[in-house]
Amino acid sequence: MQPLFLNRYAVASSAGIGLESTARALAEMRSGLASCAFETVTLDTFVGQIADSLLAPVRADLAEFDCRNNRVAQLCLRQDGFDGAVMDAREKYGPARIGVFMGTSTSGIHETELAYRRRDANGALPADFRYATTHNTFSVAWFVQSYFGLTGPSMAISTACSSSAKAFGNSARMIAAGLCDAAVVGGVDSLCLTTLYGFGSLGLLSPVACRPFDADRDGISIGEGAGMVLLEKTADSGTAETIALLGVGESSDAYHMSTPHPEGLGARMAMERALTSAGLPAGAVDYINLHGTGTRSNDATEDKAVCAVFGNDTPCSSTKGWTGHTLGACGAIDAIICALAIERGFMPGSVNTRTLDPALGLRYLLDNRSQPVDIAMSNAFGFGGTNCSLLLGRVQP
Repeated sequence: MQPLFLNRYAVASSAGIGLESTARALAEMRSGLASCAFETVTLDTFVGQIADSLLAPVRADLAEFDCRNNRVAQLCLRQDGFDGAVMDAREKYGPARIGVFMGTSTSGIHETELAYRRRDANGALPADFRYATTHNTFSVAWFVQSYFGLTGPSMAISTACSSSAKAFGNSARMIAAGLCDAAVVGGVDSLCLTTLYGFGSLGLLSPVACRPFDADRDGISIGEGAGMVLLEKTADSGTAETIALLGVGESSDAYHMSTPHPEGLGARMAMERALTSAGLPAGAVDYINLHGTGTRSNDATEDKAVCAVFGNDTPCSSTKGWTGHTLGACGAIDAIICALAIERGFMPGSVNTRTLDPALGLRYLLDNRSQPVDIAMSNAFGFGGTNCSLLLGRVQP
């Protein structure tokens, strides 16, 4: 595929609000996870929650979109000059030539949970509840599009934990088809009772901060957050070198609704297709940000898949110990962490992980490493076998 330039990006999660805050948390091995105190939840687990005080109501003219999910999106949009860069792109290309592609799984479902508490005596939801602009999966894409006054192609991708990684694939295809010149690409997911109790019912929540690839790993820590990227066909003028999306690989192994293929078949296919898309051999990849959720089955199957494609020499790690598993947002957040790794010559280790599972074969980093990174892969593998791998790299414009 033709490289697409990450001309601006922004991130917000429990690990940090903005690029510098996130980079500091990574460098200091400071996790954003804490014992769950979200809403009325009584589960014994850790979460990556963004402080409520940081989640301001959405802009007054967009009040119909106000919900926790869109507040998280807005917080991210306002970091590191991202909103100004998008407005500059709108001036350059015109509002009809910029697409919006957002990944999410929960969307604004928490708003519906709150509305159910206010049902009347007949069970009717309150009159001020707005399903289309809050709970609906398309809400966050519609909100971002409205926030910038864009009129180009817009869609929400909801494929569980691969959602926002797949948003990059959708944007690349739309740009290649000539339907837009640039795209606002990302993902947003926020905490809600449905997700927490749902994963709890599956027995997948860890009672401690998640420990990807640890011998004693016992489940995930749910997080919330957002990652946003402005993708363009051309780099910012005057830039000596920049970071670009080099390849996208997608697959659907459809093995089971919630369990990955035991041999990592779909995950392997996604990584191989990303390499083919970029025209690169496996040996060109310097670092892999693993999906690495901290469950026994997910980490074991990803280990098999990565070793099948890369062998056991490529440094890799999971950063879920910092952010928690942000579900539909993790693909975008992890891709931005890869961009930070390339930009700063830094490979994150794995906070919370203490003793590597001896049955696994990856070259897994426990400690941070200062080392040049020219090309990085980010993996996002979701329920139902929806898999996506992204390749990002340093290129000359």
